[in-house]
Amino acid sequence: MAEDTSSIIASGEDQMKKAINHLETELVKIRAGKANPQMLDGIVVDYYGSPMPINQIANISVMDARTLSIQPWEKNMLQPIERAIIAANIGINPQNDGALIRLFLPPLTEERRKELVKKCLAEGEHSKVAIRNIRRDSIEAIKKLQKNGLSEDAAKDAETNMQQVTDRYITAVEKHLGTKEKEIMSV
Repeated sequence: MAEDTSSIIASGEDQMKKAINHLETELVKIRAGKANPQMLDGIVVDYYGSPMPINQIANISVMDARTLSIQPWEKNMLQPIERAIIAANIGINPQNDGALIRLFLPPLTEERRKELVKKCLAEGEHSKVAIRNIRRDSIEAIKKLQKNGLSEDAAKDAETNMQQVTDRYITAVEKHLGTKEKEIMSV
């Protein structure tokens, strides 16, 4: 029975790691004033009738701190890439010069920085909710084991361990949010 509770806790912890990884991925997409090719992750382009991620049909590079360049491997993909970026509504207008697309990131205003911080906090809240749901599911599984013969002390210990794991991951979410907020608010 003890190995059952430890496997439940390990499974919950593994799912919480995935929630943290997802948060990190989402936070990278929120720009903090610096050009980052990962800002374009999630933008799909119509590539001869099938949707393709932009980074699979073009080379994305950072020209300077505020400029990204997108050079498609096929010239006739310039228009579809430009349309996809506009449709993605990321707040940047693409500049097409016939050979490559440049994205000039405007400097962030104080108001825009605050909006980005709110967006980060919302992502963090989603992660916290996911972590708490994982904790709830794990504790329910432990209670089922208790009904099937697990001792009350062992169940309480397992629940305490699960709560400690949850607290650790909630703290990790807070740390990521604090770092990102500092990055966004620094001028």
